[in-house]
Amino acid sequence: MFSSDMILDATLLPAMAVALLAGVLSFLSPCVLPIVPPYLAYMGGVSVGEMSEERAARRRALLAAVFFVLGLSTVFLLLGAAASAAGRALLQYQGWFVTVAGVVIMVFGAHFLGVLRIPFLSREARLDAGDQGGSAFGAYVLGLAFAFGWTPCLGPVLGTILGLAATEADVLRGMALLATYAFGLGLPFLLVAAFFPRLRPVMAAMKRNMGWIERFSGLLLWTVGLLMLTGQFTAFSWWLLETFPALAAIG
Repeated sequence: MFSSDMILDATLLPAMAVALLAGVLSFLSPCVLPIVPPYLAYMGGVSVGEMSEERAARRRALLAAVFFVLGLSTVFLLLGAAASAAGRALLQYQGWFVTVAGVVIMVFGAHFLGVLRIPFLSREARLDAGDQGGSAFGAYVLGLAFAFGWTPCLGPVLGTILGLAATEADVLRGMALLATYAFGLGLPFLLVAAFFPRLRPVMAAMKRNMGWIERFSGLLLWTVGLLMLTGQFTAFSWWLLETFPALAAIG
């Protein structure tokens, strides 16, 4: 049986913080942010102009966005469970696994920093979900397609979180990490659907600063990879627990 303290404790908090930030950065990536308004409009069966001017249209887009986020969350939770199960199966080789994962994540980080360009990471492989706009079920299907098909664009950031989930070697803890990532990626979709007119200038400013966002993503990945490679990620988790004893009550 799994107990609550196996699912969430202070040692998982740093990884969850990274997963949340990674989800937000995935939303801000060049292959996601630009398509958000037309994607939301299509799923809600409205136009971008209607989303800007009509509250009813935004409500339809928001409802579609909820089911879209449920769809992508379904896939991410399954990926988290699979990664953790694989980590458990390879538990005897976990030291080597963490080292390799750390090196790969640092390479991903170097790609975003512009130090090392990996061509296939600059392309997108999208799945066509067909004509599924304008319905809750269609939005859910599109969420599934988005999670499966928006690779390798999301690959480096998502791969980092899957690597962290695999090192947990516990299915529920791995799923908790991917649920946090899905929350970080999905919540901005809901906010844009609900407050589209107010957020349009913010999104435009983010597009203009996409280079800085990519570099910040690269720095995050490179740092996480280095911490995993040197074993300091786990050490930091225990440092948190010793420095803030109240965190031990979590779980």
